[in-house]
Amino acid sequence: MWEQACPILPSRNFDATQTFYARLDFDTWYKDNDYLLMNRDKVELHFFSHPKHTPETCNHGVYIRPKSVDALSDQIAKLDLPRAGAFPKFLPAENKPWGMREATLWDPDGTLLRIGEETTDG
Repeated sequence: MWEQACPILPSRNFDATQTFYARLDFDTWYKDNDYLLMNRDKVELHFFSHPKHTPETCNHGVYIRPKSVDALSDQIAKLDLPRAGAFPKFLPAENKPWGMREATLWDPDGTLLRIGEETTDG
């Protein structure tokens, strides 16, 4: 049986990636010159070194299902990230027409983190 998925995402600079995700309470499990592993609760993110990566053309992403999207959205909102423009950026949780309540976060490398949970009114 499949139990867990761990996305492998680009990072232009591991120090910047670590700093950003540490602000979201992720811990570093492993780091060398080519690979970085971070985790929080049951979410494990892997990063590969890609110094020439362009955030504006990033097509990497992950969908995260927390226990409470609103609690996580409130925590991220405290980072005071912009809603538009350069990366990172953040859109707080809102109800979507497909029956989900979702927040949207882009990291410094343009990776999309969609954070959501099912709504009862969807």
